Amino acid sequence: MPFLAAHPGDDAGMSHDHGHAPPAPAKVRRVVTAIVVPLVVATVIGLIVLWPRGATPTMATDTIQRIRGTVVSATDACAPGEAPTLGGPCGNATVDLDGQTVQATIPSGTSAPAVREGDKVVVVVTDDPADPSVKTYSVVDHDRTTPLIWLVALFCAVIIAFGRWRGLASLGGLAVSFFVLLVFILPAIQRGESPLWVAVVGSAVIMFVVLYLTHGVTVPTTVAILGTLGALVLTGLLGLAVTSLLHLNGSGSDESVILSNVLSGVDLRGLLLAGIIIGTLGVLDDVTVTQTAIVGEIAGADPTLSARRLYAAAIRVGRAHIGSAVNTIILAYAGASLPLLLLIVAAGTHTRDVLTTQQISAEIVRGVVGTIGLVAAVPLTTALAAWLTSLSHRAALDPAEQVADQA
Repeated sequence: MPFLAAHPGDDAGMSHDHGHAPPAPAKVRRVVTAIVVPLVVATVIGLIVLWPRGATPTMATDTIQRIRGTVVSATDACAPGEAPTLGGPCGNATVDLDGQTVQATIPSGTSAPAVREGDKVVVVVTDDPADPSVKTYSVVDHDRTTPLIWLVALFCAVIIAFGRWRGLASLGGLAVSFFVLLVFILPAIQRGESPLWVAVVGSAVIMFVVLYLTHGVTVPTTVAILGTLGALVLTGLLGLAVTSLLHLNGSGSDESVILSNVLSGVDLRGLLLAGIIIGTLGVLDDVTVTQTAIVGEIAGADPTLSARRLYAAAIRVGRAHIGSAVNTIILAYAGASLPLLLLIVAAGTHTRDVLTTQQISAEIVRGVVGTIGLVAAVPLTTALAAWLTSLSHRAALDPAEQVADQA
């Protein structure tokens, strides 16, 4: 018997309405189940095979002792007329480290923390190589733990207040996404697994769990999942082709240089492709779920529409959605690279030279390939949703199918 619910609201006691389409007929549920179950099994197998095992390579800086404390008093980072030394000490602070009061230096430079009495800070403790009993304390950053907790609490309150049960489910989905990212994707790549395959399996896990948790185990949700999966496959294949054509190997940034030293076997090109897939997934699920819901709403308003007319009506809304989504995803990538772009422009480099560098080309590829995958998801999901919704309407008028549903 198919695991998909016959009605959009028949799951977990919550209403996950995807429009007013009638229940999918038993035949359609069996077909969709036959498609999605092997995909779920393949995802579980991939999760087991790629699950991170063994020792974790770490940087030497991971052993530095960091302690959180409160500033009791502090001098200016640089006294008037004093020339700061980049990276060197240029001030002092008295810091309370959980009952222990110490004198800590405050580094100079534009990125150095500006501290004052009462600030929560992070202090690094360094042992003197000549005498390990002598310790040096340095203020390296502000402790943002409490403000971040309040910000996250406000975020959760707003989501739950507006979305209610659906909002609570979406927060659960967000928690799952972070869990998969921190417990599976990053550790697996860190231990030498292929970043591309890890991203594919991790994205599939996130997609199945988050969409089914948020929208219910139903045929409309499965349609959105299939549309998302199809678009992700296209995005991955296109990314492979484009990075090969442009000879992009994922290097060119400070992060890639550090990674190549710390994790000598990491596949930087695969890491670039993994970032494209994971970044695209964040927008794809929104687009596919929306298109599925639009088809259901249009069909509910006029149950006589054929699959072709349902598709034509829903795709017009999809084009409007894509118009804004494309601008969003491109601006998101541009915003993330803004400091780098500003640095290159300030250096007086020609536009052509800027755009063809390894790092900027990689950002262009992220935006373009991700956007193409996003665009492809709209007609794919809309066509599948229109076809299944039309079948559901016809089945509602077919006595034989109704008997099969009751059997």
